[in-house]
Amino acid sequence: MMESFFATLKQERVYQEDYATRAQARSSVFDYIERFDNRKRRHSALGQLSPEQDEMTL
Repeated sequence: MMESFFATLKQERVYQEDYATRAQARSSVFDYIERFDNRKRRHSALGQLSPEQDEMTL
């Protein structure tokens, strides 16, 4: 499961940007995880809903 996550992270974010500093890379990865992956990506544990969609159904 983690291998799949890291592969997606690299394809969708890391390989698309050219970072001048480690701090820029860290910030970019954090942004990807917090804004996209944790909120918008569908999760099998939630019946293929994103966390945002799951919260709206409550």
